[in-house]
Amino acid sequence: MKKTYHTIRKQGKTNEQQLASFLVKNGQGLLPMVDLIEQCQLACGELIDVTGRATIQAVLQLSAMEAAGGPPQQGKRRSSEVVFYGRQPGQVFLQDRKLEVDRPRLRTKGPRSREVEVPAYAAMQNQEQMGERMLEILMHGVSTRNYKEVIPAMAETAGVSRSAVSRRVTEASEAEVKALLSRRFDDLKLLVIYIDGLIFGDYTMIGAVGVDAEGNKHVLGIREGATENSTVITELLEDIVSRGVDPKRKMLFVIDGSKALRAAINAVFGTQQPVQRCRAHKLRNVLDYLPKDQRAQVKSLLRAAWKLGPEKGMAQIKKLAAWLDSSYPSAAASLLEGLEECFTINRLDLPPSLHRCLATTNIIESPHAGVRIQTRRVTHWQNGKMVQRWMASAFIRTEKRFNKIMGHRDLWALEAILNPSATASQKTA
Repeated sequence: MKKTYHTIRKQGKTNEQQLASFLVKNGQGLLPMVDLIEQCQLACGELIDVTGRATIQAVLQLSAMEAAGGPPQQGKRRSSEVVFYGRQPGQVFLQDRKLEVDRPRLRTKGPRSREVEVPAYAAMQNQEQMGERMLEILMHGVSTRNYKEVIPAMAETAGVSRSAVSRRVTEASEAEVKALLSRRFDDLKLLVIYIDGLIFGDYTMIGAVGVDAEGNKHVLGIREGATENSTVITELLEDIVSRGVDPKRKMLFVIDGSKALRAAINAVFGTQQPVQRCRAHKLRNVLDYLPKDQRAQVKSLLRAAWKLGPEKGMAQIKKLAAWLDSSYPSAAASLLEGLEECFTINRLDLPPSLHRCLATTNIIESPHAGVRIQTRRVTHWQNGKMVQRWMASAFIRTEKRFNKIMGHRDLWALEAILNPSATASQKTA
């Protein structure tokens, strides 16, 4: 018995014309898809993965039929002003590749005949979507050199060169940098701002992450330069103020200990802002000056002192510094440097549940770790612009997975301590 539903040619390739014709004749189920495509509400890449090239051809044909008021009818007069005018090779842009298609052509009747656009074909000319998809793939650790290996094999799919990948990725990442650096924070009531740096080869990028009263984290801005550079930090802080962060509102700043950072905070937000030195940075700096056999004991003593009240804790650290001074003067000097700012959260008398998340810059180092993961395959940083693009793109993707900070339910206590008048007015209202 002959099986008429077979569409396989002798060469082994699917007869796309027969399959597309079948889909057009039985295309009621595709009509909603046509509307979605024309409104750019359906990812073309997902469509091709599910139903293949034949569906794309069918969607184009159905879209043309809707625009022409019906299928092509040779030798018959039609009431519609739009008629079919053959076919022509074309290309549509999917999420991560270009696809060659035979697109139907339409024209108007009459002496002043003109070409009529097929709506679905016009919708598939959006190259930004392909750039965004390429960037998404690269952010998952695929280098431009190996990009072709991750593209699913498809017959007669137009090749995507490394230069095209780089160009699309650059365009998409520049758009993300612009979006990140133009965010507004007018309605955002921040309680904490973390500032820390991340090294990319010979370049250093500074990131600022804010935490609101509910414990949600927000990427505030990025800047190229070292944390020791007061000008760079000042520009970063002035930028986030220009985008809506209130400099008169009292907030807790958590920093890595750089004097330039403190100077920039004083210049932009005023000297009344409390600053907490990152204890993780302090601990690493001190231990770097000690031999391995001394590190465990000093680490335990230092952590124990940080759990005490501010006066008693600082007294214990001063005793530890005096004990180290004779044999390890650099370690002793590092212990005493910025000592008072290491006890800011103790001095504010905050609940213990908040100490862990406010004592270090780990909150910002966590998204930094996400940035490192997503940029680990890049070995050659050409310039600061490239670093900025990659960090912005990685930050945006990492931000989607942000959780609330530890102890966020007790942040009301920090708000009451920092802004007692505002808290009282809220209760009155």
